[in-house]
Amino acid sequence: MIRKQIESLLFLSNRPLSIKKLAELTERSKTEIETVLETLKKEYNESERGIKIIFNDDRVQMTTTQESSAVVEKFLKEELTGEMTRPQLEALTIIAYRGPITKMELEQIRGVNCSLILRNLAMRGLIESKLDRKIGANVYEVTLDFTRYLGLTNTKELPDYERLSKHETIEEMLNCSS
Repeated sequence: MIRKQIESLLFLSNRPLSIKKLAELTERSKTEIETVLETLKKEYNESERGIKIIFNDDRVQMTTTQESSAVVEKFLKEELTGEMTRPQLEALTIIAYRGPITKMELEQIRGVNCSLILRNLAMRGLIESKLDRKIGANVYEVTLDFTRYLGLTNTKELPDYERLSKHETIEEMLNCSS
């Protein structure tokens, strides 16, 4: 079970995870995590897979192999330059009007997990995340490139910004979860 949990976390994370963070999330000891990581590393790195596990000090990440880099690069280029999906546009709109917004708030508004959407929007350079020390969580907001692309100087120039950024139904929904 612990192995599956760690493997899932590494697969979903768009950045390296510390052993300490993995231990916190799985409620296991660092020693247990290190043992599982070594097993996963050996399994992935010594087999004919397109994914490997890499370490940098106490941080670990799942990445694609060098042999797969050309096809992965081609895929990512198509993903990043192709049309955006409806869920991506919805998330981007919410971030533009409600940002800075946490992942949890975005998911509460949309009603679905937004991890991959956030990753894709960040890779496109449309959103960025920052640590909000006051709440102790990352918040997402649109980038300067996003506003510049729309010909705006800031998000307050978006259509109906005042009305939509403070919509009472959304405010109530977010306040109920607090």
